[in-house]
Parts: sequence; structure tokens; C-alpha cells
Amino acid sequence: MTYPAFFDEVESILLYDPLADFLGAIESGVTEINYVDVVKLAGHSCPTVAGAYLMAKVGLERIYIDAMPIRGEMKVYVKGAKSEGVNGVIANVISYICGVGDEGGFKGIGGKYSRANKLFFNADIPKEIRIERTDTGQKVDLSYHPEVVPPNPRVNELMQKLLTQRATIDERKEFQRLWQERVAKILLSKELWNELVEVG
Repeated sequence: MTYPAFFDEVESILLYDPLADFLGAIESGVTEINYVDVVKLAGHSCPTVAGAYLMAKVGLERIYIDAMPIRGEMKVYVKGAKSEGVNGVIANVISYICGVGDEGGFKGIGGKYSRANKLFFNADIPKEIRIERTDTGQKVDLSYHPEVVPPNPRVNELMQKLLTQRATIDERKEFQRLWQERVAKILLSKELWNELVEVG
């Protein structure tokens, strides 16, 4: 599988997954989630997917300061409706990383390891997303500001050409390069993370 080289430069997210440990799916349960994993989940790489990955990373670091995050033992809240804007995309990425789901999620084994009923929409929260630990109740509220890294002015023009099948092969490649260039800047410019992800 070939993909942009910068995917492998993005800092990974390490978590302990007790369910994977219990069932022998991952030795010791230590799970590493990379940006390419969420790209596969979403089916694309864009500023929204990058922002969701970044919010999860920043959020987990805030509520698990001296410990590895425990996958499945947290709740994710989304301020808006599932069908509103990009809420569904963001929720899919963050809930995947956190190992949680809505009512359709894994129900657990013997009263343990449940992943269900831990993803909520239309939540009464001050920012876009909340991640909350189920063991301690520690929580973090997060909003994402992709406008901090604006798109190249040529992106919209090239996108329209592609959508109307008027783009040349070179224009298609240029569009893809410029599109992923913005994603790379979002994920690799650590000095901008405090501006990109607002923490409350």
C-alpha cells in the first residue's frame, strides 16, 4: 500500500487495551494507533480526519498525564447531532481511537470490557468534543480550529476541475499534493497544536 510519506512521521497514540489483552489479540494489550490507521477507517486523509486524530491525542494526554490511556474505559461526547456537518467523521475517528461505541458497540464479557453506550451525540458540553475517563471521571473538552492552517488558494479551483472531469493528470496530482500538504502541516507542526486544538 502506497501513501504519502508524512503519514509515518505523525506521532502515534499508545493505549492499553484490556479486552485485546484478555483475548490474546495483542500481546500485553499495548496498542499503537497511527495516523494511517484512521485514514483506513475514514477512507481518506483530510483536515477533519487529521483534526479528530489530533483532538484524541491531545485530549488523552491531558487526562492520562502519568499513565497510559486505557482503551474502552472512557466516554466520548459530541456537542452536535450525528448527521450534522462532519460530526460523524470526527466521532468515528475519536471513538475508534478510544475504543468505544454507541448502543451498537461491543457489550462486554461477564460484565467486563464493555464498549457500548460510551459514545454520545447532542451533548450539553461547552466545546465540540469531550473525552472522559470512566475510572476517575477526569474529563477534557476540545474544539478544533482548522482555519489556523488555511488551504492553498488553488485547491478549490483544482477540486472543481476534478469534480467536473476537466482536470489534466498534472492538475490532479497538484490538487492531491496541495491537499495533503495542508494535512501534513496540521499534524507535523507541533508548535501550532495549541492553536489548532483549543482545550477547556
